[in-house]
Amino acid sequence: MTYSPPRRLRTSMVILIEMLAIAGCGISAESGGSAYRGAMLGKAVPRPSFTLTDTHGQPFDFRAQTDDTVTLLFFGYLSCPDVCPVHLSNIATVMRGLPYEVTGKIRVVFVTTDPARDTPEKLHAWLAGFDPSFVGLRGTPEQIKAIEKMVDVAPAVAAAPDSAGAYEVGHAAQVLAFTRDDSAHVVYPFGTRQADWAHDLPLLAKVK
Repeated sequence: MTYSPPRRLRTSMVILIEMLAIAGCGISAESGGSAYRGAMLGKAVPRPSFTLTDTHGQPFDFRAQTDDTVTLLFFGYLSCPDVCPVHLSNIATVMRGLPYEVTGKIRVVFVTTDPARDTPEKLHAWLAGFDPSFVGLRGTPEQIKAIEKMVDVAPAVAAAPDSAGAYEVGHAAQVLAFTRDDSAHVVYPFGTRQADWAHDLPLLAKVK
């Protein structure tokens, strides 16, 4: 699946990563006969069961609290320079233009891959800047890696800090779309356009 390495590695790795995303990780290179504009998975990913902590300090049972919804699950971090803000901004913009009969069936869940820096307060404020309905979750690095494995995405890897102590985190760059049949059949890589989201979200909302 699509992976976002730390920026310093992107120039040399981007071609290899794109090839692996298409050829080696169960994502179809073409939509084929699919009605969706996202990338079809070779094998559906079941909606996972896990509990993390939301930005209010409350336990969030992912499977129970996203039941009977289209759930867009994404792993990332607040200091991400490109992938995370672009994905979330595109989704939020499109959802504002869709009717409630579609958006009322959709939940966006963001799991931070940098819990050491992404405090509940910072995560809450950051997500609210895109859409107040977006759910932010935190956990231990071990919990997050276990969930990444459940949904078959590459584990997040932090780069070595620079002289100022700053660092980037390489993380999976695709959004998984779990439909109301409790499976993800489609994922949305970095570069998915607003027009693609506007086309696919109403279709995803119809799946039962």
